[in-house]
Amino acid sequence: MALVTMKEIVDKAWKEGNCIPAFNGGSLEMVRGAIRAADELEVPIIIQIAERLLKYAPLEIIGPGMVQAAREAKVDVAVNFDHSRTEETIRKALEYGFTSVMYDGSTDEFEENIRGTKNIVDIASAYGASVEGELGLVGGSEDGLSDHGILCTNPDKAKEFCERTGISCLAVAIGNAHGDYPTAPVLAFDILEEINRKAGMPLVLHGGSGISDEDFRKAISLGIAKINIGTASFNNVTKFATEYLATEGKHTYFELNTAMTEGMYENALRHIKVFRGL
Repeated sequence: MALVTMKEIVDKAWKEGNCIPAFNGGSLEMVRGAIRAADELEVPIIIQIAERLLKYAPLEIIGPGMVQAAREAKVDVAVNFDHSRTEETIRKALEYGFTSVMYDGSTDEFEENIRGTKNIVDIASAYGASVEGELGLVGGSEDGLSDHGILCTNPDKAKEFCERTGISCLAVAIGNAHGDYPTAPVLAFDILEEINRKAGMPLVLHGGSGISDEDFRKAISLGIAKINIGTASFNNVTKFATEYLATEGKHTYFELNTAMTEGMYENALRHIKVFRGL
Protein backbone atom coordinates (compact mmCIF):
# COMPACT_ATOMS: atom_id res chain seq x y z
CA MET A 1 0.00 0.00 0.00
CA ALA A 2 2.58 2.57 1.03
CA LEU A 3 5.92 3.44 2.56
CA VAL A 4 4.94 4.79 5.98
CA THR A 5 6.53 5.91 9.23
CA MET A 6 6.87 3.63 12.20
CA LYS A 7 4.65 6.00 14.20
CA GLU A 8 1.72 5.64 11.80
CA ILE A 9 1.38 1.90 12.05
CA VAL A 10 2.61 1.43 15.63
CA ASP A 11 0.22 4.06 17.01
CA LYS A 12 -2.71 2.34 15.32
CA ALA A 13 -1.62 -1.09 16.58
CA TRP A 14 -1.19 0.21 20.13
CA LYS A 15 -4.66 1.74 20.22
CA GLU A 16 -6.14 -1.51 18.93
CA GLY A 17 -4.15 -3.72 21.31
CA ASN A 18 -2.15 -5.17 18.42
CA CYS A 19 1.53 -5.36 17.56
CA ILE A 20 3.67 -4.61 14.51
CA PRO A 21 6.40 -7.17 13.76
CA ALA A 22 9.78 -5.56 13.05
CA PHE A 23 12.09 -7.82 11.08
CA ASN A 24 15.83 -7.22 11.07
CA GLY A 25 17.59 -8.33 7.95
CA GLY A 26 20.96 -8.26 6.28
CA SER A 27 20.14 -8.95 2.65
CA LEU A 28 17.50 -8.34 0.02
CA GLU A 29 16.54 -12.02 0.23
CA MET A 30 15.48 -11.38 3.83
CA VAL A 31 13.64 -8.18 2.91
CA ARG A 32 11.75 -9.98 0.14
CA GLY A 33 10.84 -12.90 2.40
CA ALA A 34 9.45 -10.65 5.15
CA ILE A 35 7.38 -8.52 2.78
CA ARG A 36 6.05 -11.60 0.99
CA ALA A 37 4.72 -12.93 4.33
CA ALA A 38 3.20 -9.54 5.22
CA ASP A 39 1.53 -9.22 1.81
CA GLU A 40 0.09 -12.73 2.08
CA LEU A 41 -1.40 -12.09 5.54
CA GLU A 42 -2.32 -8.47 4.75
CA VAL A 43 -0.56 -7.15 7.86
CA PRO A 44 1.70 -4.06 8.04
CA ILE A 45 5.29 -4.63 9.12
CA ILE A 46 8.58 -2.87 9.77
CA ILE A 47 11.77 -3.89 8.01
CA GLN A 48 15.00 -2.74 9.60
CA ILE A 49 18.75 -3.07 9.76
CA ALA A 50 20.97 -2.31 12.75
CA GLU A 51 23.95 0.02 12.44
CA ARG A 52 26.33 -2.69 13.69
CA LEU A 53 25.40 -4.92 10.75
CA LEU A 54 26.36 -2.42 8.05
CA LYS A 55 29.80 -4.04 7.73
CA TYR A 56 27.95 -7.02 6.20
CA ALA A 57 25.38 -5.00 4.22
CA PRO A 58 26.58 -1.45 3.46
CA LEU A 59 23.88 1.17 3.95
CA GLU A 60 24.39 2.69 0.49
CA ILE A 61 23.58 -0.70 -1.07
CA ILE A 62 20.94 -2.23 1.23
CA GLY A 63 19.17 1.03 2.18
CA PRO A 64 17.71 2.07 -1.20
CA GLY A 65 16.65 -1.53 -1.85
CA MET A 66 14.77 -1.71 1.45
CA VAL A 67 12.98 1.57 0.76
CA GLN A 68 11.98 0.54 -2.76
CA ALA A 69 10.77 -2.85 -1.57
CA ALA A 70 8.56 -1.10 0.99
CA ARG A 71 7.13 1.21 -1.69
CA GLU A 72 6.13 -1.76 -3.82
CA ALA A 73 4.57 -3.82 -1.02
CA LYS A 74 0.83 -4.46 -0.96
CA VAL A 75 0.68 -3.52 2.73
CA ASP A 76 2.01 -0.55 4.70
CA VAL A 77 5.71 -0.97 5.47
CA ALA A 78 8.00 1.25 7.55
CA VAL A 79 11.77 1.17 7.04
CA ASN A 80 13.69 1.62 10.28
CA PHE A 81 17.39 2.19 11.00
CA ASP A 82 17.80 0.10 14.14
CA HIS A 83 20.17 0.57 17.11
CA SER A 84 21.87 3.63 15.68
CA ARG A 85 24.36 5.85 17.51
CA THR A 86 26.18 7.77 14.78
CA GLU A 87 24.54 11.03 13.70
CA GLU A 88 26.28 11.04 10.32
CA THR A 89 25.04 7.54 9.48
CA ILE A 90 21.55 8.34 10.75
CA ARG A 91 21.42 11.32 8.39
CA LYS A 92 22.47 9.06 5.50
CA ALA A 93 19.69 6.60 6.32
CA LEU A 94 17.16 9.42 6.34
CA GLU A 95 18.51 10.72 3.03
CA TYR A 96 18.06 7.25 1.52
CA GLY A 97 14.40 7.38 2.54
CA PHE A 98 14.25 5.50 5.85
CA THR A 99 11.05 6.57 7.56
CA SER A 100 12.15 5.80 11.11
CA VAL A 101 15.24 5.68 13.30
CA MET A 102 15.91 3.87 16.58
CA TYR A 103 18.46 5.82 18.62
CA ASP A 104 20.15 3.65 21.24
CA GLY A 105 21.32 5.76 24.17
CA SER A 106 20.58 2.99 26.65
CA THR A 107 24.17 2.75 27.91
CA ASP A 108 24.32 6.50 28.61
CA GLU A 109 23.38 8.26 31.82
CA PHE A 110 19.72 9.35 31.94
CA GLU A 111 20.29 13.03 31.05
CA GLU A 112 22.80 12.16 28.32
CA ASN A 113 20.36 9.65 26.86
CA ILE A 114 17.69 12.34 26.78
CA ARG A 115 20.01 14.84 25.06
CA GLY A 116 21.18 12.34 22.46
CA THR A 117 17.71 11.03 21.72
CA LYS A 118 16.18 14.52 21.52
CA ASN A 119 18.88 15.54 19.05
CA ILE A 120 17.95 12.65 16.75
CA VAL A 121 14.23 13.46 17.11
CA ASP A 122 14.98 17.02 15.92
CA ILE A 123 16.99 15.72 12.96
CA ALA A 124 14.43 13.08 11.96
CA SER A 125 11.51 15.49 12.18
CA ALA A 126 12.97 17.49 9.29
CA TYR A 127 12.52 14.35 7.15
CA GLY A 128 9.07 13.55 8.52
CA ALA A 129 10.52 10.45 10.16
CA SER A 130 9.70 9.01 13.59
CA VAL A 131 12.14 7.98 16.32
CA GLU A 132 12.25 5.08 18.78
CA GLY A 133 14.20 5.58 21.99
CA GLU A 134 15.39 3.11 24.59
CA LEU A 135 15.49 3.31 28.38
CA GLY A 136 17.01 0.53 30.46
CA LEU A 137 19.49 -2.11 29.29
CA VAL A 138 18.42 -4.98 27.05
CA GLY A 139 20.92 -7.83 27.38
CA GLY A 140 23.03 -9.40 24.65
CA SER A 141 23.77 -7.80 21.28
CA GLU A 142 22.80 -8.17 17.63
CA ASP A 143 26.32 -9.16 16.57
CA GLY A 144 27.35 -11.17 19.63
CA LEU A 145 30.28 -8.85 20.36
CA SER A 146 28.99 -6.89 23.35
CA ASP A 147 26.74 -7.43 26.33
CA HIS A 148 26.18 -4.72 28.92
CA GLY A 149 23.90 -6.88 31.05
CA ILE A 150 20.23 -6.31 31.79
CA LEU A 151 18.82 -3.34 33.69
CA CYS A 152 15.04 -3.08 33.77
CA THR A 153 13.48 0.18 32.65
CA ASN A 154 12.54 2.47 35.54
CA PRO A 155 8.77 3.10 35.20
CA ASP A 156 9.02 6.40 37.07
CA LYS A 157 11.55 7.74 34.55
CA ALA A 158 9.77 6.38 31.48
CA LYS A 159 7.14 9.12 31.32
CA GLU A 160 9.73 11.89 31.77
CA PHE A 161 11.95 10.37 29.11
CA CYS A 162 9.12 10.14 26.59
CA GLU A 163 7.90 13.68 27.24
CA ARG A 164 11.31 15.34 27.11
CA THR A 165 12.58 13.55 24.01
CA GLY A 166 9.47 13.59 21.81
CA ILE A 167 9.97 9.99 20.68
CA SER A 168 7.19 8.00 19.00
CA CYS A 169 7.75 4.73 20.88
CA LEU A 170 9.89 3.44 23.73
CA ALA A 171 12.01 0.28 23.79
CA VAL A 172 11.94 -1.22 27.27
CA ALA A 173 14.04 -3.70 29.23
CA ILE A 174 12.04 -6.23 31.24
CA GLY A 175 14.40 -9.20 31.23
CA ASN A 176 14.57 -9.54 27.44
CA ALA A 177 17.87 -9.91 25.55
CA HIS A 178 19.25 -9.86 22.02
CA GLY A 179 20.54 -13.06 20.47
CA ASP A 180 19.87 -16.66 21.47
CA TYR A 181 18.53 -17.24 24.98
CA PRO A 182 20.47 -19.98 26.82
CA THR A 183 17.30 -20.56 28.86
CA ALA A 184 13.76 -19.26 28.48
CA PRO A 185 13.63 -15.63 29.66
CA VAL A 186 11.55 -14.60 32.65
CA LEU A 187 9.91 -11.32 31.69
CA ALA A 188 8.98 -8.82 34.39
CA PHE A 189 5.36 -8.27 33.40
CA ASP A 190 4.67 -6.31 36.58
CA ILE A 191 7.26 -3.74 35.53
CA LEU A 192 5.92 -3.70 31.97
CA GLU A 193 2.40 -3.04 33.25
CA GLU A 194 3.66 -0.10 35.30
CA ILE A 195 5.69 1.31 32.41
CA ASN A 196 2.66 1.04 30.15
CA ARG A 197 0.53 2.94 32.64
CA LYS A 198 3.07 5.72 33.16
CA ALA A 199 4.67 6.17 29.71
CA GLY A 200 1.41 6.60 27.83
CA MET A 201 2.81 5.58 24.44
CA PRO A 202 3.56 2.47 22.35
CA LEU A 203 6.24 0.24 23.84
CA VAL A 204 8.81 -1.89 22.02
CA LEU A 205 10.22 -5.32 22.90
CA HIS A 206 13.71 -6.09 21.61
CA GLY A 207 15.21 -9.57 21.70
CA GLY A 208 12.01 -11.23 20.60
CA SER A 209 13.64 -14.37 19.21
CA GLY A 210 13.07 -17.22 21.65
CA ILE A 211 10.27 -15.70 23.73
CA SER A 212 7.26 -18.02 24.04
CA ASP A 213 4.09 -17.36 22.08
CA GLU A 214 2.17 -17.01 25.34
CA ASP A 215 4.58 -14.37 26.65
CA PHE A 216 4.40 -12.51 23.33
CA ARG A 217 0.63 -12.25 23.61
CA LYS A 218 0.78 -11.18 27.26
CA ALA A 219 3.37 -8.49 26.48
CA ILE A 220 1.18 -7.17 23.67
CA SER A 221 -1.78 -6.97 26.07
CA LEU A 222 0.39 -4.78 28.32
CA GLY A 223 1.33 -2.16 25.73
CA ILE A 224 4.01 -3.76 23.54
CA ALA A 225 3.12 -2.53 20.04
CA LYS A 226 6.37 -3.39 18.21
CA ILE A 227 8.47 -6.53 18.61
CA ASN A 228 11.90 -6.95 17.00
CA ILE A 229 12.76 -10.31 15.46
CA GLY A 230 16.33 -10.75 14.28
CA THR A 231 18.16 -13.84 15.51
CA ALA A 232 15.30 -16.21 14.67
CA SER A 233 15.27 -14.88 11.12
CA PHE A 234 19.02 -15.18 10.61
CA ASN A 235 18.94 -18.70 12.08
CA ASN A 236 16.11 -19.81 9.82
CA VAL A 237 17.71 -18.35 6.69
CA THR A 238 20.95 -20.17 7.57
CA LYS A 239 19.01 -23.39 8.22
CA PHE A 240 17.29 -23.28 4.83
CA ALA A 241 20.58 -22.51 3.05
CA THR A 242 22.35 -25.35 4.87
CA GLU A 243 19.61 -27.83 4.04
CA TYR A 244 19.67 -26.83 0.37
CA LEU A 245 23.45 -27.20 0.14
CA ALA A 246 23.22 -30.62 1.78
CA THR A 247 20.96 -31.97 -0.97
CA GLU A 248 22.36 -34.17 -3.71
CA GLY A 249 23.06 -32.93 -7.19
CA LYS A 250 24.27 -29.65 -8.62
CA HIS A 251 23.72 -26.49 -6.61
CA THR A 252 23.19 -23.04 -8.07
CA TYR A 253 23.26 -19.54 -6.64
CA PHE A 254 19.70 -18.94 -7.83
CA GLU A 255 18.30 -21.92 -5.94
CA LEU A 256 20.33 -20.90 -2.88
CA ASN A 257 18.86 -17.40 -3.14
CA THR A 258 15.38 -18.91 -3.28
CA ALA A 259 16.07 -21.08 -0.22
CA MET A 260 17.23 -18.07 1.81
CA THR A 261 14.18 -16.06 0.85
CA GLU A 262 11.97 -18.99 1.79
CA GLY A 263 13.65 -19.27 5.18
CA MET A 264 12.89 -15.63 5.94
CA TYR A 265 9.35 -15.93 4.63
CA GLU A 266 8.58 -18.94 6.83
CA ASN A 267 9.92 -17.28 9.98
CA ALA A 268 8.14 -13.99 9.27
CA LEU A 269 4.88 -15.79 8.56
CA ARG A 270 5.00 -17.62 11.89
CA HIS A 271 5.74 -14.52 13.96
CA ILE A 272 3.11 -12.38 12.24
CA LYS A 273 0.48 -15.02 12.99
CA VAL A 274 1.51 -15.18 16.66
CA PHE A 275 1.61 -11.42 17.13
CA ARG A 276 -1.70 -10.79 15.40
CA GLY A 277 -3.50 -13.83 16.77
CA LEU A 278 -4.08 -15.27 13.30
